Amino acid sequence: MSDRPILDVSALTKRFAKRALLDSVDISLHRGECVLLTGGNGAGKTTLLRILSGLERPDSCGISIAADTPRSWRRCRHDLHNRILYLHQHPYMFDGSVRYNLGYALPSGLNKPLKRRLIDAAIEWAELGHLHDTPAKSLSGGERQRVSLARARLRNPQILLLDEPTANLDQEARQRTLDLLNSFKEQGIALLLASHDPLHFSSLIDRHIHLYEGRLIAIEEEKLMSMPSPNNETALRSTA
Repeated sequence: MSDRPILDVSALTKRFAKRALLDSVDISLHRGECVLLTGGNGAGKTTLLRILSGLERPDSCGISIAADTPRSWRRCRHDLHNRILYLHQHPYMFDGSVRYNLGYALPSGLNKPLKRRLIDAAIEWAELGHLHDTPAKSLSGGERQRVSLARARLRNPQILLLDEPTANLDQEARQRTLDLLNSFKEQGIALLLASHDPLHFSSLIDRHIHLYEGRLIAIEEEKLMSMPSPNNETALRSTA
């Protein structure tokens, strides 16, 4: 894991009406690092992921990409789109086969032989060979997740943001997903995983941060997975 962050965000604030959903949040991600993001329902996890991927505007923040000079979100938005990929909890499948869906991840002007080789490699990587001609919309939840991750591999992002990537998956599908996520990590891609089930990712994560009342809390003990309370407050520290 690199010592210099590939993404460094400071004083990120997002308000809804009078409530500060995200209150001067600081967050950094490093190459090859996996960070687990937890928080209660409505804490702002999905909003944070959408802002970091350039899909939703914050009220204010400073962003440094690859140790560059900090800039506003608006000035960084194009770079965020190019470097960061956000995967929704429920991956969208287009009409057509698995192979056809994977083709959407590649530039339209790519020559056909190269496009075919890249798609074949992604199919093999995600173990989708027996499903390559199957209508994507007929797939199970775990199979859809693997198609989504194969598309992400074809996009080759520097940072991958995932919202509940193992939700509602059985044990086998969950393990396959974790294996693919570990493959991304080994390639040097930074991962930020939002989840209500932190124990599922214990073998994968390097850091655990918790979103509570608009602030990010760094979890210092591996087994401390609950929300902050008076009894465990001393084991938490703010990352701000």
